[in-house]
Amino acid sequence: MNSSKRKSILRNTLKVVFCSSLIIASFTTAEWINRKPVEANTGIDFMWDADPNYIKLKYLQSSIEKKQRSTYFLFLRPRERKTGILKLTIKVPDYFEANIKPQKLKLCQAKIGGYSSRTKCVEDIPAIIEVSKDQTSIEIFPDNPIPVNNKTYALKMKLINPRRPGMFQFHAYAQSPGAVPISGYVGSWNISVE
Repeated sequence: MNSSKRKSILRNTLKVVFCSSLIIASFTTAEWINRKPVEANTGIDFMWDADPNYIKLKYLQSSIEKKQRSTYFLFLRPRERKTGILKLTIKVPDYFEANIKPQKLKLCQAKIGGYSSRTKCVEDIPAIIEVSKDQTSIEIFPDNPIPVNNKTYALKMKLINPRRPGMFQFHAYAQSPGAVPISGYVGSWNISVE
């Protein structure tokens, strides 16, 4: 057997092994997703043309089923906040067809749960929260700027999931306090509804 034929056989074997592992990973991920609550940053994310400036943020949603009541926690962990936050803007995709009501939104200091504890708000942060008429932007104005510290903050949202399934990317932009307030990209939450 010549070397080119051996390389071809090896290449085909590697393709089969890789495809098999992807199928096993997808079945394992599907079984894991059906458990509640669904934890963010799990499974596999595919990005065709990944932006090097993209930052994936952690989130939690209580239900991934379409048209189901769900509670979302959009986390801002200490390592994701380089400066204090005077204003937080969250861009929502226009195809996320859920009714976002300001009275169902809350900014809080959060405790991320684990195997033996639940995720919860530890302390509410007084803030004015506004939702644009077209439901594509959420603006949060805390009474006092969110400081740079080792605490995790979250936007807690209660809503009914969209009736159409899909992947939804929410983008966070923060305006820092100072003489010249500058608004910059913080990161993105990749939310899935099935």
